Amino acid sequence: MRDYEEVTAFLGEWGRFQRLIFFLLSASIIPNGFNGMSAVFLAGTPEHRCAVPPGANLSEEWRNASIPLELRGGLTEPSRCRRYRLAVLANLSALGLRPGSDVQLAELEQEPCLDGWEYSRDVYHSTIVTEWNLVCEDDWKVPLTTSLFFVGVLIGSFISGQLSDRFGRKSILFLTMAVQTGFSFLQIFSTSWEMFTVLFLIVGMGQISNYVVAFILGTEILGKSVRIIFSTLGVCIFFAIGYMLLPLFAYFIRDWQMLLLALTLPGLLCVPLWWIIPESPRWLISQGRYKEAEVIIRKAAKINNTPAPAVLFDATEMQDSKPQQQQKAILLDLFRTRNIATITIMSLLLWFFTSVGYFGLSLNTPNLHGDAYINCFLSAVIEVPAYIIAWLLLRSLPRRYSISSTLVLGGGVVLFIKLVPAVWSCTQRWSETWQSELRPQLPG
Repeated sequence: MRDYEEVTAFLGEWGRFQRLIFFLLSASIIPNGFNGMSAVFLAGTPEHRCAVPPGANLSEEWRNASIPLELRGGLTEPSRCRRYRLAVLANLSALGLRPGSDVQLAELEQEPCLDGWEYSRDVYHSTIVTEWNLVCEDDWKVPLTTSLFFVGVLIGSFISGQLSDRFGRKSILFLTMAVQTGFSFLQIFSTSWEMFTVLFLIVGMGQISNYVVAFILGTEILGKSVRIIFSTLGVCIFFAIGYMLLPLFAYFIRDWQMLLLALTLPGLLCVPLWWIIPESPRWLISQGRYKEAEVIIRKAAKINNTPAPAVLFDATEMQDSKPQQQQKAILLDLFRTRNIATITIMSLLLWFFTSVGYFGLSLNTPNLHGDAYINCFLSAVIEVPAYIIAWLLLRSLPRRYSISSTLVLGGGVVLFIKLVPAVWSCTQRWSETWQSELRPQLPG
């Protein structure tokens, strides 16, 4: 059996057909960018404090002083989870005593937020945090939401390749697109945090599966000279474009349900691609489906305006390749020899370290000083030159030098963050907090 590259050499490397596949598969990755990072805004935690009900019989002065102050992040700020016991404050207010001058607030008894919370609407109008009060005793649910999304990513990583080997690249690609889009839409109607999180896990499965299968399909259809560009400047940059769109959507749509709807609708634009993106001819050949593969290759030749040979696969080649179809690879094959086991373990570790660093930094953008939307946008924009540099490194340096140099650079920069004086990020926050929160609580 001749090599597939030899059979399809007449198509060329960068004809109209290859360009079409390159851009359509890359564009199908855009929803992955904002779905993968959507938790940044869907699960954003706004500033909050204990709610004081209108019928608490407190003077305005005592109402302003009802929240104790605490040290947080080097600043003195109103407590998010405690308030002074309202029954005590009501008695003191009825006696005409003033907070701070007649009564030492530090000596008063405190209680949890029995009447819920008041949330700031400066950054977010509503999130799943405000929807189900995922603060204080329940604040652990917010990081767990994101963690379970990545549990879905883990599951999808294991099964997507197996499913595409069994049922075909194209079928699984569009099935996982449907899973990602459909279950994202169902999240809008979540009635509880538990329902939202289970659906989010399934979205994670679809998100990574779509990415992996699109990557495989592109590398199998495109020629050798285009694969590096496709894997760096193709799928990765279009992922970054989706990531850049996320803060733009979130800035103008600050309600979590409407934001989720806006992030879901672009997935419907991928439906027409079913009639444009073909199945992988390589996969069809591996399944012995030569006629279907030949139809796709001849259609590609027509799109490229290139004459195709009269015979692509002769009977002898098809007969000789049949025994190879019975050879099936399993996961344990990655550990059968010492050499391949070493490569497998090193690849797993490298992906682990890279993913922890990348997603740890990306998902932390709301906690950085400054505007959460600008921080997220800048985090996405900086990926574009990074992918261009990666493409240049892959073209000019051996792989081991490329990966080691970028890991050392990235790790070193993260370590240098600890050298940034904390006061640089606290000065403006202190000014803002003084004006909006602390000053009204002072007596007189």
